[in-house]
Amino acid sequence: MSGKEVLFIFKNELSIYSPDQLRHVSGEGVWSIGQMYDHIILVAHEYLDNVEICAASYEIQLVGKTLKGEQLFKDGGFPPNKIRLPDEMNAPPNNSDSKEKLEERMKEVIERLEHWESKLPSINPNHKAKHGGFGWLNAKEWCELVEMHTRHHLRQKEELKSYLKADL
Repeated sequence: MSGKEVLFIFKNELSIYSPDQLRHVSGEGVWSIGQMYDHIILVAHEYLDNVEICAASYEIQLVGKTLKGEQLFKDGGFPPNKIRLPDEMNAPPNNSDSKEKLEERMKEVIERLEHWESKLPSINPNHKAKHGGFGWLNAKEWCELVEMHTRHHLRQKEELKSYLKADL
């Protein structure tokens, strides 16, 4: 599955949620569906910012991925368990965007991903940007990370949908 395809899954499914369902928080420490969307969009833009850094770089970076990064790319994605970031990096995502605003933001991130994917062949694979946990990634790897991260949230989406049925 490509990054664009998995983002389209999320974008297309937005139409099934009511405004209340998008903002519904089922319990302490559980995100709403809208917050999950906000998180996916913000992280995708952060990763695409790093693609842009790689594209603009003139510095050859021979250092590669960390062991954790190597394993992630070898496995082709994140493990199926929940990942909790340290509290300082774990501020709750925005829970106020309308369905229309989330659709617009999803469209923007998909277009930005398409733009950078089309430029990947011309970006030197030794021009890299550092990820805090995975090490030095090139533009192609940052684009792949958009897909892996978004796909990781497919499980969360199904879990949050099940809470809607139980709570509303």
